[in-house]
Amino acid sequence: MTRTPPPKQRPEADDDLAPLKLAESSEGSTQPVDAGTAGESKPGSGGSQAPEMGSGEGSTGGFETMLGKLVVRTGLATAEEVELCHALRQESAQNERPQTLADLLVTKQFVTPRQLARVKSEFEAKKSTEHIPGYEIMKKLGAGAMATVFLGRQLSLDRLVAIKVLPPKLSASPNFIERFYKEGRAAAQLNHPNIVNAYDVGRAGDHHYFVMEYVDGQTVHDLIRKVKRIKEDEAIRIVRQVANALRHAHRRGFIHRDIKPKNIMLATGGSVKLADLGLARAMSDTEAAEAEAGRAYGTPYYISPEQIRGEVTIGPAADIYGLGATFYHMVTGRVPFEGKNPSAVMHKHLKAELTPPDHINPKLSAGSAQVIEMMMAKDPRDRYHSEADLLHDLKLIAQGAPPHFAHRSLELTDAAPAASGATVMPAGGNLRRAKRGPLDSTAFMIVLIGGLIVSLLVNAVVLVMLLS
Repeated sequence: MTRTPPPKQRPEADDDLAPLKLAESSEGSTQPVDAGTAGESKPGSGGSQAPEMGSGEGSTGGFETMLGKLVVRTGLATAEEVELCHALRQESAQNERPQTLADLLVTKQFVTPRQLARVKSEFEAKKSTEHIPGYEIMKKLGAGAMATVFLGRQLSLDRLVAIKVLPPKLSASPNFIERFYKEGRAAAQLNHPNIVNAYDVGRAGDHHYFVMEYVDGQTVHDLIRKVKRIKEDEAIRIVRQVANALRHAHRRGFIHRDIKPKNIMLATGGSVKLADLGLARAMSDTEAAEAEAGRAYGTPYYISPEQIRGEVTIGPAADIYGLGATFYHMVTGRVPFEGKNPSAVMHKHLKAELTPPDHINPKLSAGSAQVIEMMMAKDPRDRYHSEADLLHDLKLIAQGAPPHFAHRSLELTDAAPAASGATVMPAGGNLRRAKRGPLDSTAFMIVLIGGLIVSLLVNAVVLVMLLS
């Protein structure tokens, strides 16, 4: 009796808020591309449309030979299903166009084209990094458009490490190679408990690699996906540690330029680690700043207005904005600005009014909302002037007290009333919400009427004195 194969679960797709990385286009301008899917093979519908796997060991380096074991080991197919496909492949060997094992696994719907492409990608990536001197590759941790990260073991010290490898397609680009090594050099200049440590950078064959501290835990992005909104006290704790990391980096002359939930690691022991210095730049590197002028580098959901404009003088305030956008996402479950495409999102960072975070999450304290709004002021001059000031306010709101700097800077004067009942500064200025209830309106009217009465009395007295 022929057994009907069990239905396969569709792989979990990236959520709608998956960050979008910006990369240079061939025209020289900066164009957004999906960091989660850029560079992936587009899956076909099956059969000959499946991802090209090759038909022999010569073209795949043994992948076809290992494929059966790999899909069984990863639970994508059973040993019986693989044996059936092997038998069918033998039967087709006499045909003009014999089918490969990959073709048959997809045709029989034992695996999907995307699953097959992922297995091949992991196989080739592991094979390509097997010969990094002094390290043993254990498993793949993740991949994006710019690099693949593996869990490895440093043999000399017998410790776990994370190894970032530049993809072969980017290894031919001097620009990407230079940026890759810049990341390693920048990380090596920083030594702080809230920053992922750099251990080594080098080249093995055609592959460039960067070895760093392995953080056993999850990212803030992962946590948001699990709980939607992070509790306020926990969010403040995370932001304080990242702010400490930024204070260290800025004092050493570096700006991160890509603060976002995916780049903040939460270790199982409770510590917070800032990662990924791929876009980090020395503030003294005027040559790089001028070369990048007019181009946006960052992640659209969290990028600062000055980064969007491609300003030459990008400073610490840009990282404070990104951290503020991340803080906003943590406590509201939503990114500050949404749009149908990256350009629309970035336009809102430039022009749109920010919906106060405590209007989305009514449980959020006014103090946290004030701090977030000051961090995300559109004009860098209206943000916190230093991480020390930010840390001072974060300490106060963690204790339940009102912030000092945000409270003093975010005045209600010259503000325009919003339809929601809040008072919001026009685009380009500071933001400040003031929820006015019925009692607030009554008190305002009493003060206004009282002022009019006093004015009339004074005028009457003056008139009597003149007439007398």
